[in-house]
Amino acid sequence: MTDERRSPGEAVDSVLGALADPMRRQLLDLLAAQGEVSATTLAERVPVSRQAVVKHLAVLDAAGLVSGRRVGREVQYAVRPAALDATARWMAALAADWDRRLAHIKRVAEAAERDSRQ
Repeated sequence: MTDERRSPGEAVDSVLGALADPMRRQLLDLLAAQGEVSATTLAERVPVSRQAVVKHLAVLDAAGLVSGRRVGREVQYAVRPAALDATARWMAALAADWDRRLAHIKRVAEAAERDSRQ
């Protein structure tokens, strides 16, 4: 499914699902540090086979976290930050909502404490 056809919730779910695996997070970190590299190059830096790296990259690609482009016989992969940015915005909005809720609870508790002292 392309990014344009996904709802924001589906996109966030896809990103969080992809990032749930530690190997995929490690691959994403390597791509972020090294720029555009092949699955073969990534496989040299992790304790899994090239085939496993390709499968992990397919999950990251489906989530919109990486993209690949063919260069000769290899595919070069690079990080696509837009999906991470959208997920970070969702998480920030969620955190802000919880902050508002907790501030309200604090105000209610403080008011109840003041009332009980009077």
